[in-house]
Amino acid sequence: MEYNKAVVNRLKRIEGQIKGVLSMIENKQDCKDVITQLSASRSAIDRTIGLIVSMNLEQCVRENIAKGESTKHLVHEAVDLLVKSR
Repeated sequence: MEYNKAVVNRLKRIEGQIKGVLSMIENKQDCKDVITQLSASRSAIDRTIGLIVSMNLEQCVRENIAKGESTKHLVHEAVDLLVKSR
């Protein structure tokens, strides 16, 4: 699968968030603030997972339709990936 620029940009932002959390910890910032930033990072990761799964599902469905093959199993695989990511 080819990942587009939006996915890469999201991951770079998440990387920045994580570096910020590390800095907060090193500077002994308040626990609540650290947890807030970690939660934001986790949410961003979850959204990125959803984006990647949906992009892959769309690509695979298009390929299977072009080949005249069933797509039902692809949807099940995508759901399984999302469930495992939680």
